[in-house]
Amino acid sequence: MTTLKETFDQVKTNIGKPYLDLEFLLLSLKSVLEKNSEKAIAGEIPWISTHQLEISEITPKHVQLYSLIFQLVNLVEINGAVQNRRKLEDESLESINGLWAKNFQDLIDQGIDKKEILNSLSEIAIEPVLTAHPTEAKRATVLEHYRELYLLMVERENPIFTSAENREIEKNIEQTLYRLWKTGEIYLEKPHVKDELRNILHYLVNVFPEVIPILDRRMLQAAEYVGLDTEEISIHHNFPRVTFGDWVGGDRDGHPLVTAELTSHTLMQLRLNAFVVLRRKLLQLVKRISFSLEISDSTKELQARVKEMSKELGKKGKEALERNEKEAFRQLVNLMLYKLPIDLARGHATKLSEHPGAYLHSAKLKEDLQLLQRALVAYDAKTIAYDDVTSVIRTVDAFGFHLAALDIRQNSAFHDKAVEQLLEAAQMSETNFSEWSEEKRVAFLNKELTSSRPFTHPEAVLGPEATAVMECYRAIAFYSKKYGFNCIGSFIVSMTRSISDLLVVYLLARETGLTFISDEGMVSEIPVVPLLETIEDLENGEEIMRQFLAHPITRRTLKHIQSRNNQNQPTQQIMVGYSDSNKDGGIMASQWNLYKAQYKLVMVGDEFRVKIRFFHGKGGSISRGAGPTHYFIKAMPHGAPNGDLRLTEQGETIAQKYANKVNAAFNLELLAANTLNKYLRDKHSKKQFHPLADTLEWLANSSKHYYENLMNQEGFIAFFRQATPIDAIENSKIGSRPAKRTGMNTLADLRAIPWVFSWAQSRVHMTSWYGVGSALSELKAERPEAYEKLKKALKTDAFVRYVFTNIDTSLAATDENVFELYLDLVEDQVLRTKFADQFKKELALVKDHMSYLIERPFSERRKNHFNSNQLRASLMQSLHEKQVSILKNWRKAKDSDDKLAAKLQVELLLTINALSGAMRNTG
Repeated sequence: MTTLKETFDQVKTNIGKPYLDLEFLLLSLKSVLEKNSEKAIAGEIPWISTHQLEISEITPKHVQLYSLIFQLVNLVEINGAVQNRRKLEDESLESINGLWAKNFQDLIDQGIDKKEILNSLSEIAIEPVLTAHPTEAKRATVLEHYRELYLLMVERENPIFTSAENREIEKNIEQTLYRLWKTGEIYLEKPHVKDELRNILHYLVNVFPEVIPILDRRMLQAAEYVGLDTEEISIHHNFPRVTFGDWVGGDRDGHPLVTAELTSHTLMQLRLNAFVVLRRKLLQLVKRISFSLEISDSTKELQARVKEMSKELGKKGKEALERNEKEAFRQLVNLMLYKLPIDLARGHATKLSEHPGAYLHSAKLKEDLQLLQRALVAYDAKTIAYDDVTSVIRTVDAFGFHLAALDIRQNSAFHDKAVEQLLEAAQMSETNFSEWSEEKRVAFLNKELTSSRPFTHPEAVLGPEATAVMECYRAIAFYSKKYGFNCIGSFIVSMTRSISDLLVVYLLARETGLTFISDEGMVSEIPVVPLLETIEDLENGEEIMRQFLAHPITRRTLKHIQSRNNQNQPTQQIMVGYSDSNKDGGIMASQWNLYKAQYKLVMVGDEFRVKIRFFHGKGGSISRGAGPTHYFIKAMPHGAPNGDLRLTEQGETIAQKYANKVNAAFNLELLAANTLNKYLRDKHSKKQFHPLADTLEWLANSSKHYYENLMNQEGFIAFFRQATPIDAIENSKIGSRPAKRTGMNTLADLRAIPWVFSWAQSRVHMTSWYGVGSALSELKAERPEAYEKLKKALKTDAFVRYVFTNIDTSLAATDENVFELYLDLVEDQVLRTKFADQFKKELALVKDHMSYLIERPFSERRKNHFNSNQLRASLMQSLHEKQVSILKNWRKAKDSDDKLAAKLQVELLLTINALSGAMRNTG
């Protein structure tokens, strides 16, 4: 049997640098533990110790140690990838697939005119939306320590430091490792939504504002490298639009803790922190424009604006002008700083303050910055104008006065109850709205939406659902009417089943003053967005949206929002869900139905001359839509994303992608550069459906049949609940949201995240391969020519390659031997044998087919990934054994010994946390 140290030495030999860094970190951890009287555990650090632990010896302290070590593996691998990219780009800027230079060159090689590429840059929009789904198992404090450790490791790479300075860096690394060791990683109490908001704010305030200039500089360098006119980009401000969204404090689907009060708190926190970001940028700008120039010698435009601003601010205006006398540009920026609507304490923005002369909307600040830019160009300081000032303008464009657009999400069934309670309060004759036929619902809604008369008044006593909706909408109406509607992203309807589910939102908006009557009829101030998440809803999406876009109130609303947002054409956002469609029918059915739905919805948009903006509800695991970003974008159907990409960044993926600035810039670049490429390629190619549509439809239906057959068998839920740690995950404290929608022990009620999370913990990952093997066997037997065409398409077709690469990745993480451990937890032997046999048979089938279709083994094709998996697996085995042991004892103790059960539950959560860190995702 290979020892842990032998495995580590082999991986270190195969890959090198990242694992040399890991060895250094492990030795540093050993050193600092020994210095702090923890020699026993220091001597059992895996991979550098020859000691092999038996399951009986593994204590909670060992599990904590392993959890820390897996995070160190993640850290050195991310740093290794960053360093490797730097090395390759030093040789050739277009050497990295998916980044600006490669995409620019690809478009040029396709014969697309350079001028068109330049002009199209400003048509590109990307919007990551940060969510706090319960998939981040680490506390915010711990994440901060890891960020510090990463920066220290980067410092250690720098050759300029002396030996003494390097020793100081290494001492700081040891201290940070010890802080991590002594800081509890897991949540012992559920985090509050405000805790989750603080974590999201870290990225919005401290990371992204520093990353956008890096993204822009990399774009300009790449443009220059391939011969594009970078001066044209700067003069015409041809930069992709980068904005951010937020679900924390707005997403209330099955989350009773997201109240109207919390939504108001979130909006105010986002606004305050937007000014923190802007003030920081303006202060940096003041330092950089220290040019001697009397105001009277500046442009007439600047002179007039300075006079106007000074008058608006009164005494504060005089103070601003007295700073930096004879430095006109600085004086103008000082006035901008004084016009920010905030109060300062000890030099920091502490609260909002709408003093006389203060800005109300960000558009005016942007105008002032553009005025400054023109004045600097007139002063012949073009490089400063198009670098330093542009950087601040980009910050205003990205964050405005709202930092991130807050989405409001609620379930259609919840809305139905709210409407019923409003009808009851209005003493209507029929109130069972949820039981009405679709025709009756639509007829009722159409009639009501011709009138501005509400059902109730603000003081009316309503049922719980109606109260929750009305309070939420009133809070948003109050805030947005004061500060503008760009603080709100969309009103998203989960489980959109029909047009009535969308029209209901207009009705609820009417109740709270979020609609108005125009000459043509009722108009909504808020955009209503369907979430098509089950396979059935995706199939029905085309007809739902055709009816919705044809509806008069939708047409008026889209036109109104187009005018308000200065859009080129009406834009309808549609959210597509990856999690529930996968849970519904397996990976092949999910991916194909998502592809079909997007293609058809783009055509519906074209029919109504409406731009469709897709919002991709992706998660951190392959089953929930994860995969390489550039392959994901290339795999979309013709016309999507149409230059505009909005997607969720959930849970632990936020830290993985954005915890450090270089990696954050890399991930944003993948989004922006590939969105540009896809947009222009689609523009210059004929619109067509997938060439292998018949084969893919056949595979999707066949695999869905086998997947559904498994889940619908008698005893499957009992098997699932015993063969995975789902009950422990439901009791975990890693997020504020409940694991179930209503608390029922059914698969339908279980959220997709814990569903995927539990299979991942037992190393089955069935949600990303089950049914595919049997479907491929049928295809090969019944349609051998189609099977061979599929094999060829793996090398040439973006969609086929993306789906099968993800299945391949998931198979590499699946461990049949580990699953055997969890099978022993199933008490009914007949049930255990029945389902174990089905899983093993399907796994063998899909592995055989993937081996034939892809040909080269995983170890050759993806050397780094394979070696990383091997290293992680060597340590995970004992953790799985420990988890299974604790699960057995915990399940027994729950019925007889509460004290022991509580103790075991904490130990169980430690193993869940450690294993999720090892696999780099939870759900």
